[in-house]
Amino acid sequence: MRSILLYCLLVLPASVFAKTVTVDSVRVWAAPDSTRVVFDTSGPIEYKLFTLDQPHRAVIDLKNSTIKKIKNQPKGIDKFLKAIRSGVRNKNDLRIVLDLKKPIRYKMFQLQPNKHYGHRLVIDVFDTEAKEKPKQIAKKKIKKESQKTVKPSGKLRDVIIAIDAGHGGEDPGAIGPSGVYEKDVVLKIAKSLANVINKERGMRAVLIREGDYYVELRNRIKKARDHKADLFISIHADAFTDSTVRGSSVYVLSKKGASSEAAKWLAKKENASDLVGGVSLDSKDDLVASVLLDLSQTASLEASIDVADRILKGLRKVGRVHKRHVESAGFVVLKSPDIPSILIEAAFISNPIEEKKLLTSKHRKNLCAAILSGLKGYFKDFAPEGTLLSQRKHIIERGETISTIAQRYQISPNLIRKYNKLKGDLVYVGQTIIIPRDSGT
Repeated sequence: MRSILLYCLLVLPASVFAKTVTVDSVRVWAAPDSTRVVFDTSGPIEYKLFTLDQPHRAVIDLKNSTIKKIKNQPKGIDKFLKAIRSGVRNKNDLRIVLDLKKPIRYKMFQLQPNKHYGHRLVIDVFDTEAKEKPKQIAKKKIKKESQKTVKPSGKLRDVIIAIDAGHGGEDPGAIGPSGVYEKDVVLKIAKSLANVINKERGMRAVLIREGDYYVELRNRIKKARDHKADLFISIHADAFTDSTVRGSSVYVLSKKGASSEAAKWLAKKENASDLVGGVSLDSKDDLVASVLLDLSQTASLEASIDVADRILKGLRKVGRVHKRHVESAGFVVLKSPDIPSILIEAAFISNPIEEKKLLTSKHRKNLCAAILSGLKGYFKDFAPEGTLLSQRKHIIERGETISTIAQRYQISPNLIRKYNKLKGDLVYVGQTIIIPRDSGT
């Protein structure tokens, strides 16, 4: 039997751990590429973890600790965990065993109390195969690039829209008067929006978060980029200290600071999600790096403002808007220099009336219809090159020729012939041809 022993001891005075610590509960959050196990504890705890095989398991030893009954067990869909069990060790210590389905990588750390939770001991479990060597990554990249070069020219793709449901897992987001979690409501909106988008010709939605688990802010941007998204939409339902505040809002990134004090306050709260959701200190440098992304590409911001304005106009037809103009603030999830990005506050969940509306499928359907209307209008005018939506249709009128049509749209006549598979210049009145947006030069 092979064992890998890794000591993960906090550098804290011994007096901190003198008192017996109780593990009050165990919570499990399964995501597509990881599983998070959270131990709610009565205080800081001294721990060590090691893994064993035959069978695969992770063993966590907790110094001077006790545990209440473990009520939450991994579900069948969990890719990594089979079960969690515990037992007394050395009379005063506690041993917790995670029965595994396969070998794992992991990160383990403690979190300080916040407004939602007390002390927490967290272990994030990942697949060992996820950590590839640089050479493997390079080979895959070369292969991917070579596949791009042999891709048939003229084959048009869908516009890809990344939809990010805010918060999730450890981070409930805002909580409504009746106890409704923002994370649950916005996931329903995100899924509904994805469904209506996927019914549209030439448009495809990808969900950044598909279940109740937390995705770090910087990874939300990365996931959108991995999907080669043309637009990033982050959906939220905020709360404010004044329960009478209501209405939808649409935000874009601000280069110079928040557009209002409320926007500044909101951005600060949303950006703190990583602290609530739980990010280990060893990722701090990477997070700062993601926040400080190069924002010099103003074209992306201009596109964000345009699509945000169109969506806000649609939301006005659904109900009250908080501000009649697009607002700006320094949201981390909007800081992608190469992907137009917007953040939608669907409503104030702290308002009892709006909380009730968000719980109805009818209102969520209306919100999605308004958002879709704005998206369709934007991509009709500014569809990315090489997409189905970039095609324009022209009906031949009397006296028109390929040359005059090409001159009208300022493109090459040969490109029109190529896209429409025309061997010559023969066209007839009433014929519909495709006008590509590519310059063809």
